[in-house]
Amino acid sequence: MRVKYHNLSRCAFICKSSFFFKKSTRWQYSDKLKGENSDRISSLSLSRTSGSTESSLWEISEEEEEKEGEEGDLQLNIEELEKFTLPSGQEIEKESVQPPDLQVVHQRIKDNVEVLGDFSKKREEGREREDYLRLLKHDLAMYYSYNTFLIDKLMELFTVSELVDFLEANEVQRPVTIRTNTLKTRRRDLAQALINRGVNLDPLGKWSKVGLVIFDSSVPVGATPEYLAGHYMLQGASSLLPVMALAPQENEKVLDMSAAPGGKTSYMAQLMKNTGVILANDANADRLKSVVGNLHRLGITNSVVCNYDGREFPKVMGGFDRVLLDAPCSGTGVISKDPAVKTSKDEKDILRCAHLQKELILSAIDSLDASSETGGYMVYCTCSVMVEENEWVVDYALKKRNVKLVQTGLDFGKQGFTRFKERRFHPSLKLTRRFYPHTHNMDGFFVAKFKKFSNAVPKPVKEGEKDPQEGEVEATTDRNTKNSKKPKQTDSKPAPATAARGQGAKVTKVTKAKGEGIRDTKEKKAKSGATKKRFEKKKSNGRMGKNKFKKFKKLKTV
Repeated sequence: MRVKYHNLSRCAFICKSSFFFKKSTRWQYSDKLKGENSDRISSLSLSRTSGSTESSLWEISEEEEEKEGEEGDLQLNIEELEKFTLPSGQEIEKESVQPPDLQVVHQRIKDNVEVLGDFSKKREEGREREDYLRLLKHDLAMYYSYNTFLIDKLMELFTVSELVDFLEANEVQRPVTIRTNTLKTRRRDLAQALINRGVNLDPLGKWSKVGLVIFDSSVPVGATPEYLAGHYMLQGASSLLPVMALAPQENEKVLDMSAAPGGKTSYMAQLMKNTGVILANDANADRLKSVVGNLHRLGITNSVVCNYDGREFPKVMGGFDRVLLDAPCSGTGVISKDPAVKTSKDEKDILRCAHLQKELILSAIDSLDASSETGGYMVYCTCSVMVEENEWVVDYALKKRNVKLVQTGLDFGKQGFTRFKERRFHPSLKLTRRFYPHTHNMDGFFVAKFKKFSNAVPKPVKEGEKDPQEGEVEATTDRNTKNSKKPKQTDSKPAPATAARGQGAKVTKVTKAKGEGIRDTKEKKAKSGATKKRFEKKKSNGRMGKNKFKKFKKLKTV
């Protein structure tokens, strides 16, 4: 029995050790078994007396060789299958007629993105990049249920791999976030109270001192006693950013031009500690009901609710220290909340929103007081990712009003575009911030902060003239200068008595830094007078040509 046990233990040890060998060792071992020294290796490892054990070991080694051979064949087959080939036109037509296989489409999107990532090496011979992009647009629109217009717009914004991540992020709901109302409680006390009620939560992030993220809850978050008592507000993480960028101070006069449903208004009142005045305005009277209810529940006492069209608000009231404009937009940043945006938006909707936003941003700037001691700031934000609604509108405001962009104070987020396709925007647009669902795990958002340095409205910039943001500002003089007295003429530079016909309001360019005139009307008159003197002198000397005489004749008639 001892001998048998010894042989069995030896066999088990050999089997166990052979199982844990590396592939290279097993291949070498099998080659040696097939070579000339196979008898010597077998004599060193096993004895002839244990015939059954020896035969079993030989069978194990042969089986391992067969398995390794099969694995090698499978790897070769996989490498061959990895080469992505574009489907023919007939296959695509069949998919349009029959219900598509989404698994096949999804795999084709992955392969297409991989080929486009290393196009020079992985592309199919005779195929151009446009062929792969055309197929990718078709597959993305089919798989994620977007219209072709929106897919084209998003492909202009993102790279191919980032676009897929953006579309995938829009299929997942953003985490539920709440904002602590520090007028009534502290975040630590609120978190402990909700944990005791069966709510699983965590702090929102280092960038927010009042936000909480709720992962799951055994009770309705919008119906707890703490919610009804006004200890917190259900609010998206992205909607905290514009208020943080605006940073309203105590005892200021602030305007929220599009206030509904009241989350940003209540956050501003919270930062101002219920001091000063906040005007919560919204053009939709029905939405103001939610604003009033939230303000009462949260204990806000420094806010006045009003219902005016934001485009006409400067006629109602002005002189605000700070203004917040959360402009109505196409909603391309909140597709996870409203999937209807995927198919309902087209180019007309984007341009219509952009036109309304341009009117609102000019109205918001006009409501701002540039001479405010503590303020003079305005924040423009949208829940859209389109350039037409963000950088385009901000660049328009920089040209139309005496404002400049400043730092938002937000430590994260991507910089805004300073150039997009054929458009070139002001270089200061890099101070704006963009937020995406696939990178920041919050709704798509855009934030820009302005500083108003003059209440005067500049004259529209003509073609060929410099941009006011590059160092010059246009200011118009009064139209009553026609009836004013003529300027006194000096002995050295006499000015002509008459002015040019059809001249309206005189425009003078003023340099910001020095405040000196660049092109003055007096200098023009003196120059024309000196020109007449020069021609008269040449005429007296008899040195005037025929063309110069005609030019002099025209000057004389003026």
